[in-house]
Amino acid sequence: MTEDRLYFRQLLSGSDFARDDQIARQMVNYAYLVGDRRTKECVVIDPAYGIDDIVDLAEADGMKITGALVTHYHADHCGGSFAGHEIEGAAELVGRCGCPVHVQTDELPWIQRTTSLSENDLVGHSGGDTLMVGEVPIQLLHTPGHTPGSQCFLVDGRLLAGDTLFLEGCGRTDLPGGDMDELVRSLTQVLAKVPDEVVLFPGHAYSPAPSAPMGEVRKHNYIFDQI
Repeated sequence: MTEDRLYFRQLLSGSDFARDDQIARQMVNYAYLVGDRRTKECVVIDPAYGIDDIVDLAEADGMKITGALVTHYHADHCGGSFAGHEIEGAAELVGRCGCPVHVQTDELPWIQRTTSLSENDLVGHSGGDTLMVGEVPIQLLHTPGHTPGSQCFLVDGRLLAGDTLFLEGCGRTDLPGGDMDELVRSLTQVLAKVPDEVVLFPGHAYSPAPSAPMGEVRKHNYIFDQI
């Protein structure tokens, strides 16, 4: 795909958006805008905190948000209650843009419990599905472990991994729905098929670098020495 067609932005909470939100600054979540520059359509991946800021950033680029993709049900990735705080997220995005929210089928009940989204707002997917945004394909990978329906997204040589895999370490499995055996399978079987040259974009800024090739992650991420 030509770079002039792909629209891709990595946004850091508490910095690029939601600058006045203390929780956003502490959690250092990444949200992503992915779309087609020619058709002016894009989706938000993991909308949480400062939804108006995210929409405004897309619109300033001449893009229209037509959907959202959620990697997993935790409130810092899709909105909802978190440690006594209410985080804006997918529900507020739907309220402003009227767009569908795409999740892995196993995550549907978890998303509904975390957010105020209804069944009509959500679209369930299986691993291997492809979502088209204009003429830009986004491949959905089911990577359970951190949560039952955790999913990653492959788009034009980029892997958007949510909390499944970071540049250093991986997602925790001690929260409701977590399963270490499933996470190991996701890392050693599903993500093992991702080529070394694909660039990993994680769900949090837990490392100085915002991204890294999978080959480098496999060499330097300690988790691969333990599984």
